[in-house]
Amino acid sequence: MKSFKTERRKNKIVSVVSARQQSLHVVLENIHDPHNVSAIFRTCDAAGVPKVSLIYNLEEFPKIGKKSSASAFKWVEKEKYKDVNTCYRNLREQGFVIYASSISDDAKSMYDLDLTKKTAIVLGNEHRGVSDEAAQSADEIFLIPMYGMVQSLNVSVAAAIILYEAVRQRIIKGKYLKSELSDDELDEKINLWLNK
Repeated sequence: MKSFKTERRKNKIVSVVSARQQSLHVVLENIHDPHNVSAIFRTCDAAGVPKVSLIYNLEEFPKIGKKSSASAFKWVEKEKYKDVNTCYRNLREQGFVIYASSISDDAKSMYDLDLTKKTAIVLGNEHRGVSDEAAQSADEIFLIPMYGMVQSLNVSVAAAIILYEAVRQRIIKGKYLKSELSDDELDEKINLWLNK
């Protein structure tokens, strides 16, 4: 019985690690509510996002409970930044195009973005949105089209909508069928996960 469970766990890990989208990244800027951060991490895990950048220069870094994140923190890597510039510079050095969510007149519809290339999606604070610096330094700003009286969504809901548009586009291109990691990188990551 134990060997069956072990083998099933290993197969699940191999499948999940292989489908991780190294070319899809999320940046959270000063998200205040730890429940929102947790929900976003859960969506990142489900969508195959391997790593999230957390910029906290105005808000305190949130305390995330294992219960609210459904252990997604265990499977999605995180890196902390104290400023937008350092985060963006590191992403650009890795070849990412940076799209910041911003409700403004010159923002593109998210449906007009190519989310199959090396993409970093930036989401801002629940009340203020992304900072002016994060919006102006991004390669492009975008919004989720809305047709109601209320012109904003909960940030965790917005993250899910955007990420699943990326998933939709990537499924069409077959990007979940072949790992973006080299064989050696894939083996290393699988072994790391097996020991978590």
